[in-house]
Amino acid sequence: MYTTVNEDGVLNNYATEPQMYYAEYPAIWQQRKYVIQGVFASLIVTTLVLVGISIS
Repeated sequence: MYTTVNEDGVLNNYATEPQMYYAEYPAIWQQRKYVIQGVFASLIVTTLVLVGISIS
């Protein structure tokens, strides 16, 4: 932990920062997985909306 002291003697503690890294572009199989998840999420939302409309 990084600590500084000002002229009044007050301590300031700073958290250590994690090392930065660049994100990697997702592979083809990961992209397909995201598409499938999006399709299922859309189906769930559409189903909920249609059930809500049919009930009311």
